[in-house]
Amino acid sequence: MANNTNDVSRLIDMLYEQIEDAKSPALKPNMSMVDRDELLDLLDELRAQLPIEIKRAQELLAARDKFVEDAKRDVERMMRQAELEVKAKVSDSEVLTAARQKAQTIVSNAEERSKRLYQVANEYAEDALARTEEAISMALDEVKQSRIRFRSVSANKMQEQRRRLDNPDEGTNGDPQQEEA
Repeated sequence: MANNTNDVSRLIDMLYEQIEDAKSPALKPNMSMVDRDELLDLLDELRAQLPIEIKRAQELLAARDKFVEDAKRDVERMMRQAELEVKAKVSDSEVLTAARQKAQTIVSNAEERSKRLYQVANEYAEDALARTEEAISMALDEVKQSRIRFRSVSANKMQEQRRRLDNPDEGTNGDPQQEEA
C-alpha cells in the first residue's frame, strides 16, 4: 500500500512541478503556459491510482473484520473448552469451584485479548483509511487547482486569439516577426 501511496504522492509532486516550472508569457507574468498533454497524462495516471488506494483501504477493512471474527471464534472455542473442563470436574465441589474460577479466568483473558485485538485492528484500519483519505484529498485539491488554472489560461488564450483574429494588425504593428513570437 505504501508503494501506491508513494505513486499518488509522486504524481501529485510531478503535477506541482510542471505547474511551478511553467513559463510565463512575456506580457503576462501572472499566467503560465503548461504542456497540456503532459498534465493530462499525469492526471490520467493519478486517476488510475486512486481506485487502487480505495481498494487497498477496503481490503484493510475486510482483513480487520476477518481478524475480529477469528478472535471471536478463539473466544468461543476457549469458552467451550472451559465448559468441558468444568463438566469433567463436577464430581468434587472444590475441584468444581477451582474449575469455574479457571474457566472464568480463561474467558476473561480471552475477552480481554479479543478487545485488545479488536482495538488494535480498528486503530490500524482507521490510520490507514485516514492516510488514504488525506492522499486522495490532496490529489483532488491539486487536480481542482490545476483545472482552475488550466481554464483560466485557456480562456485568456482564447480571448487573445479572438482579439488577434478580429484585429490582426493590433499588437504587432504590422511586424510579421512579432506575430511569430
